[in-house]
Amino acid sequence: MLLTQQDREKALILKLARRHGRNRTALIPIMQAVQEECGFVSEFAMQYIADLMGIAAGDVLGVATFFHFINKKPKGKFIIRLSRDMSSMMKGAKAVAHQLENDLGIRFGNTTPDGMFTLEWTSCIGMNYQAPAMMVNNEVFSNLTPPKVHRIIEDCRQEFNTRRPTVGNVGETYANTLNYTNHEVNSGLTRAVSQTPAEVIAELTVSGLRGRGGAGFPTGVKWKLAAAAKGETKYVICNADEGEPGTFKDRIILGKYADMVFEGMTVAAYAIGAREGVVYLRYEYTHLRPHLEAVLESRRKANLLGDNILGKEGFCFDIRIHMGAGAYVCGEETALIESLEGRRGEPRNRPPYPAERGFLGQPTVVNNVETLATLSCIMSRGAKWFASIGTERSKGFKLFSVSGDCSRPGVYELPWGITVDQLLETVDGKGAKAVQIGGYTGHLVPARQFDRRLAYEDLGIGGSIIVYGPDRDMLEVAENYLEFFVEESCGQCTTCRVGNQKLLEGIRLLQQGKCSNRYLNDLIALSETVKLASKCGLGQASPNVMIALNAHFKDEILARPVEGAL
Repeated sequence: MLLTQQDREKALILKLARRHGRNRTALIPIMQAVQEECGFVSEFAMQYIADLMGIAAGDVLGVATFFHFINKKPKGKFIIRLSRDMSSMMKGAKAVAHQLENDLGIRFGNTTPDGMFTLEWTSCIGMNYQAPAMMVNNEVFSNLTPPKVHRIIEDCRQEFNTRRPTVGNVGETYANTLNYTNHEVNSGLTRAVSQTPAEVIAELTVSGLRGRGGAGFPTGVKWKLAAAAKGETKYVICNADEGEPGTFKDRIILGKYADMVFEGMTVAAYAIGAREGVVYLRYEYTHLRPHLEAVLESRRKANLLGDNILGKEGFCFDIRIHMGAGAYVCGEETALIESLEGRRGEPRNRPPYPAERGFLGQPTVVNNVETLATLSCIMSRGAKWFASIGTERSKGFKLFSVSGDCSRPGVYELPWGITVDQLLETVDGKGAKAVQIGGYTGHLVPARQFDRRLAYEDLGIGGSIIVYGPDRDMLEVAENYLEFFVEESCGQCTTCRVGNQKLLEGIRLLQQGKCSNRYLNDLIALSETVKLASKCGLGQASPNVMIALNAHFKDEILARPVEGAL
């Protein structure tokens, strides 16, 4: 008897449930595996998964609809996702988009009648330094031009039989990560296990290392809280969900220095008493997973993971990789934990903080890729060495992802405290009218403030640098930012969900020359409300660009002629 599609889906889901378990933490991995096999997750599959896990089908649907890269309906054999971050738009993404539409005969958001291609926009895929870029399924193509796109389409039609590119182009950029390059791998871990966990935490605290992700919280303090917290199991999570537009440093670290990241996770586990580690890897970096799995396996064979690591009796720790499913907000640590637990990636109320009650209600340390790699250097060379670099309040060095209107985009390792002017000189970005510091949620700095410093006490933590040349339209920049925030808002907060829509409408009125000064003032008041009343960093920072335009570029944005006027 022939099996129906539903019979095949049931057999597949049962097989996956035996592999991943029936706990809710397995929900997203199971849906991703179903999609890989079937192309999408059907309503029947969602219902059957819900039945096996003992949860409501509506909960499964709610998770599926939250994440961008879980397909709820059939898509093409080749899903083309063109990045629409500002760096890509500046480098010709619109011309590439036009070529894709012409070659495929469809508009963005559609699938070709033969079911071969689906064409979509997506946010930053970590290739800003080689923009414009796109993904074809999980394969990355960069430095795109209309002729190059045409060849890629033809290769897809021929099943990539010819001209198949190197996946990801990892490392094909300028990167002066000197301390990482000179680090003797595992020297930090070896030194750490020669000390007590308390001594490791004390040294990290003295170093002044602060988280290289979002809030810049002191790493040693976070570890001390987790070490002191009571819990049957403790966890170390590497936040590799690098979704801030204009940021690609973590991608380079994972491609070149994965051993250092895993070394840092293992040091963290030793310090707080954790036995399990998870790398939460963003979906757009799927092509890196085979490389990361190979490094993990090599570490297990070298007794750098597993039981009694480096001969230290009772020190047992291992790491697994968990794939994200496409949600910018999961870069926030509590939203990330919600996703790991098989829920919508919506930020939690705090307290309690993850160090006290995080993944599965247990003490959890969440550090990002750069933080973990950097602490490996600190444990190897000592806290005094690290603290001697930078400024009094901003210790050490930082990696910056630089893209936009400059001649030398790439990843730069620089000491805290340099000025924006010094950075622009380094990357050959002279003549810029503005620089975005810290990604879309950071600071838009005008030319007259280029003497400001990259430090916690001034421009803050962000590692994304986007350079805007003298001819860039700042309203086009702001529109791109707010479209991103509207798309990525989780929707919990009315101020963020509705407020960002209203700010985007205001930007478009300004572009049309139809926004009065009075209405602009209302938009600025709304911006302050969104910042104050939003729950997480997205809503608290999304209005920054509107406020910056009003403060620094008001003459430019109010000078537009009304569309259609003579």
